[in-house]
Amino acid sequence: MAVDNQRRILEACARRIAENGVRGMRVQDVAKEAGVSSGLLYYHFTDREGLLAATLRYVNDASLSRRHNLEAKNDETYVEIRRHLLAEFEDIESVKANSIVWNEIRAIAVFEPALAEHLEASTAAWQTFVADLVRAHRPMEEPAAQQISLLLTSLVEGLSGRWLSGQITTEQAHSALEAGIEALLPRP
Repeated sequence: MAVDNQRRILEACARRIAENGVRGMRVQDVAKEAGVSSGLLYYHFTDREGLLAATLRYVNDASLSRRHNLEAKNDETYVEIRRHLLAEFEDIESVKANSIVWNEIRAIAVFEPALAEHLEASTAAWQTFVADLVRAHRPMEEPAAQQISLLLTSLVEGLSGRWLSGQITTEQAHSALEAGIEALLPRP
């Protein structure tokens, strides 16, 4: 029951952020949408910062589960890298909502150092995952793989903001990302 309550709270928080941004997210609204009391929400997450940090982990875990599903589809690492990164831009409501949450928390972390620490940990996990794929694709030293991973994940984050704000389409995001992947990791 406690795990179910936590999941409902995190899903509600992600929806509230996706609809109203971090600054517009009210803990009382999250509790109401999740069907729990504010007291129970605070019991599970202590405070607003704890709720936001847990929501960031929740969104990151959802993205990681998509990544693992993509991994299982193809053994060719170049195709795996491409699919993994392109999956961040899909015309699927849950993908867009999670992307909004990520971008919102990334933006507010500039002003909230405690959230910046949580964001740094999530970003490091993602970047390490991509670096591991890069090394599997083309054997290289760890620092080089990390640099390529940094560039690729930064490209995804930059395109994401433009995609979510309607400046570019999903197809344009895919095309730009594919060009970036090809420039950094030419096909074998």
